[in-house]
Amino acid sequence: MRPARHVVYLHGFASSPASSKARRFESELARLGIGFTCPDLNEPAFETLTVTRMLAQTRGAVARAAGRPVALIGSSLGAFVAVHAAAEDAGRSVDRLILLAPAFDFGGNRLSRFGDCEIAEWRRRGSVPVLHHALGEPREIGFALFEDAGQYDAFTVELAPPVLVFQGRADTVVDPAMVTVWASARPNVDLRLLDDDHQLASSIDEIWRDSERFLSAGPGPTIGSRAS
Repeated sequence: MRPARHVVYLHGFASSPASSKARRFESELARLGIGFTCPDLNEPAFETLTVTRMLAQTRGAVARAAGRPVALIGSSLGAFVAVHAAAEDAGRSVDRLILLAPAFDFGGNRLSRFGDCEIAEWRRRGSVPVLHHALGEPREIGFALFEDAGQYDAFTVELAPPVLVFQGRADTVVDPAMVTVWASARPNVDLRLLDDDHQLASSIDEIWRDSERFLSAGPGPTIGSRAS
């Protein structure tokens, strides 16, 4: 018998395991008897956050699933990390991904701005303040985050597992056109375009219904790419 699935949820930038989407997935998965882990990607300090550190935390969470098939769910920057973690895993444990408003353009030196700040200014200053939504206060974030992310490019990564993507058409943080380009080049990606913004809050019921079906599907052919 195939062992029970385990879900590893990767929250977004300046968020936490207490985010509303993480809590919704956790409660729904508990109802189905599916294991759930959401590492705190702020640890040990938000100010020194890097993609490499987040990937190491993700590897640890996947390893602790103890041989069970793992579904990675990533939100925004967490989705960017999920893609690279799945590629690194190469099918050993991660057998599918769910990506919410994925910040695919964060790495590979593709950004010219970070929020309201030019990348050159961020480099010069060494760190810039950002609102940490989970803490409800501004925190400094070091330039090492962007510098480290340059070695990771979601547009060149190769992924074998099936991928379900949810993207809001009214998202002003992640460009829906960019996500569409990424998805259209990959036959194993199912892209769902929603009438929503970056938080996807008004679509969470639809997201969960589609995610439940996706997580319940057994191994088999990858799904076809489509935008709906």
